[in-house]
Amino acid sequence: MSEPRASAEADLAFLRSIVEGGGRPPMTLAVCYLAGGLLYGLQCLFHVGQAVGLIRWPDLANLVFVVGISLTFLSILAWAILKDRKDGGQNRGPMASRSLNAAFSATGMANLAVLIVFGVGAIRDQDFAVWLYYAAIVFALQAAAWYMAWTLKKKGWMLATALGGWVTAVALGVTVREPMIYLGICTVALFLLFALPGWVLFRDARAAPKGV
Repeated sequence: MSEPRASAEADLAFLRSIVEGGGRPPMTLAVCYLAGGLLYGLQCLFHVGQAVGLIRWPDLANLVFVVGISLTFLSILAWAILKDRKDGGQNRGPMASRSLNAAFSATGMANLAVLIVFGVGAIRDQDFAVWLYYAAIVFALQAAAWYMAWTLKKKGWMLATALGGWVTAVALGVTVREPMIYLGICTVALFLLFALPGWVLFRDARAAPKGV
């Protein structure tokens, strides 16, 4: 009798984990959003400064700054990956958390494919506007991932992030020929839809396992 009872309790615990969606987000995911939003939001501000004439650096200095942003992001990302491994892999939690992590991982794979497609297209057609469509697609994919996160976790801020990402994707897509408007939208979106959710995830990743 004890074994069937234990099995039933395990099944109920498994179903409860799906409904409640407990578990912490992995540090890697949190850092990707927080660091990416802050760093690339800063880079967008830098380009805004260039566009309005506030920043007049030599070409080499501009290149060093842009490359430095990406190198800093990759360094922080490497630290987060190592921390996740050291902690034993936080993403091996309840089903809802594992599904959420899988959704964002799949989105990252799609982003890489889109990057290659639009990058090659922009070089081939010699049209920088083609490359600018890449950011719009990224925000659209992120909106889909955050919407799935909301269906699993039922957190209001996740739904707000999903809707914000959808609006941003459309706004960027229709303003690729308007550089200042495009940069302004991208800057605000990176801070609000990447850095801010990243901070929430980072806070939860460091907290005691109570649920995301």
